[in-house]
Amino acid sequence: MNLVIDDVGFTYPGGAEALRGVSLRIQGGESIAFIGENGAGKTTLMKHLNGLLKPSRGRVTVDDWDTREHTVAKLAARVGFVFQNPDDQIVERTVIDEVAFGPRRLGQSETDALANSVAALEIVGLSDESRTHPYDLSASQRKLMTLASVLAMRTPVVIFDEPTMGQDARGLKLIGDIVEELKREKRIVLIITHDIDFCSAHFERVVAMADGRVLIDGPTAEVMARADLLATTNVEPPQLVRLAQALGLPVAPLTIDGLIAALPR
Repeated sequence: MNLVIDDVGFTYPGGAEALRGVSLRIQGGESIAFIGENGAGKTTLMKHLNGLLKPSRGRVTVDDWDTREHTVAKLAARVGFVFQNPDDQIVERTVIDEVAFGPRRLGQSETDALANSVAALEIVGLSDESRTHPYDLSASQRKLMTLASVLAMRTPVVIFDEPTMGQDARGLKLIGDIVEELKREKRIVLIITHDIDFCSAHFERVVAMADGRVLIDGPTAEVMARADLLATTNVEPPQLVRLAQALGLPVAPLTIDGLIAALPR
């Protein structure tokens, strides 16, 4: 599964130009973090990948599918999207039915839909809440439930919109473990995030956006070393990178081991 975004521009009906000539190539198995301040165009761009939005100009293809020629329902079989606000995608009265909603709509058998949903709830630690009404869960639990609903769909592309927001340390580790497992399965994992430390720990490529354009696209360490450019997007480099820069080290370490290795003997 490959994704191609070719000179895409998008203007909302009110006249606001949200994307201005964005071009990206995403290969199967890549993990990419999209960063930038609010209004940079990150969520608008991601919504083009599952057909929620169609380009005003340019072209988006999901493998061999032009998104303008396929419905959101068909694209959902290839691209799973975990929204920033979990309440935007809750439609059922029990947690298990909510998680199984997507698999059922994709045509999975009832046996497979339930098996995938049970497994997804176990992954996010909500097995004991399967018969609970979704709105009886806490906000952070609802976010994990919507994450499970996308995992159960088994899509080759998974998009997370600010998944770590409102999560405690346990939730952060859980989401990080899920990202790592998706990477091992060679799925495409895309994240919109302001959590730069989480981004650096789990994503190999970073795309920084501002004003509907791509400012820089490259390996995480290289992008995080560009403090001058990141400052224009109101994003600070990760803590370890800032420490290395303060110490005058010529590298941008993303791990503690990397920082230690860069220190003078």
